[in-house]
Amino acid sequence: MAATPVEVKKTPAPRAVTDPWQRFRNEFDTMFDRFAGVGMPSLRRMFELAPEAGLGINAPAVDITEDDKAYKIAAELPGLAEKDIEVSVTGDILTLKGEKRQEKEEKDKNWYVSERVYGSFQRAFELPQGIDRDKIAAEFTKGVLSITLPKSAEAQKQQKKIDVKAA
Repeated sequence: MAATPVEVKKTPAPRAVTDPWQRFRNEFDTMFDRFAGVGMPSLRRMFELAPEAGLGINAPAVDITEDDKAYKIAAELPGLAEKDIEVSVTGDILTLKGEKRQEKEEKDKNWYVSERVYGSFQRAFELPQGIDRDKIAAEFTKGVLSITLPKSAEAQKQQKKIDVKAA
């Protein structure tokens, strides 16, 4: 399968603060995590759907790397097509959304089977300083979405390698 470019949508930063219920849940999760201590699953984990819940899709596994010129995010999205994926930038947040729709139908003269699996996910990443937002690119190849976040020329100049010497 050839690499297929995925459109990166740029939307204006939201004027309002995040959803108050989501903010409340995050604060509650943090409090619960501190109170529960080690050995108890966080409240956040208790309410997430398990893979066996039947939706057929979870938040994708990602690898994030950095080199001198860019940050790169690789997200594993098996079974999806580029039309099922949306990548957007709003303010300092990069959002990755996707939806999987799978239908299976089998017929024979004595039986009929029809199964449907639907699921969606969303992941958001805070963009580091010094990203050239106009040059963010995404491509989808063999079930892997690769997003390149190029560093601005100014950010690349600010990097300095420091030699480590033995004492």
